[in-house]
Amino acid sequence: MSLCIVRPASWQEDGGALRAVREAVFIREQGVPAELEWDEFDVVCVHLLAMNPSGNPIGTARLLPDASVGRMAVLRDWRRKGVGSTLMDRLLKEAENRQLPSVTLNAQTHATGFYSRFGFQQAGPEFLDAGIPHVKMILQFRPR
Repeated sequence: MSLCIVRPASWQEDGGALRAVREAVFIREQGVPAELEWDEFDVVCVHLLAMNPSGNPIGTARLLPDASVGRMAVLRDWRRKGVGSTLMDRLLKEAENRQLPSVTLNAQTHATGFYSRFGFQQAGPEFLDAGIPHVKMILQFRPR
């Protein structure tokens, strides 16, 4: 069980916290160029923000209007403590509440096992995104 609080966030109100996590993970840790990290979709996505008990941002994820999950990131010191699972559970509940038939994501290949635990299945060959190996994955929801 995670020792974090996950809440809905908006880019307009929580952009600083969302940016801080993504900058730490994607830009500084993984070397993604800043110009590839930021896009026009942030203002129209459903965002989730994970915070530690002190209220500091430690994780984030977003659901795009096209039913894809993206920009899922957890600070290094908080990995393997349930933060990512809590974010994914909440994001998938949001997708189901919106009655989406499926969601997709581009998983870094080292993280495919994590996404598989939620029912995602690989849906294509490996490809490079920002120089990092990824695979497309899809989760089909069962009809209600």
